[in-house]
Amino acid sequence: MVTTIKQKRARSRNLTAFELETIINFNQGEKIAHFFTYEPTWQKHLEQKLGLKPTLVNDSGGKGYDLPKNLIHMPQAKRQVSPERKAALQKTLAEARQNRRANATI
Repeated sequence: MVTTIKQKRARSRNLTAFELETIINFNQGEKIAHFFTYEPTWQKHLEQKLGLKPTLVNDSGGKGYDLPKNLIHMPQAKRQVSPERKAALQKTLAEARQNRRANATI
């Protein structure tokens, strides 16, 4: 029996938002990370931007991908800037903007 796209979309609509999950799974023993998602935005990014092909496609719209771990970056803490450094950066930016305006009018 052939499943149409319309039937697949209907099945994925029956899933709750909680069930439409994204799972990234990797461990130290492997050089490959496993990425599974129902999110079309992620699927588009992985396929079009990174050139990956799905290794798993289920009938509810979920797709699985295997990708090198170096494509996944660890989150980093927000950089803390002292008030003095912030003031210096603001001054430098103001001067750069002023110079750009002056050069644009010449």
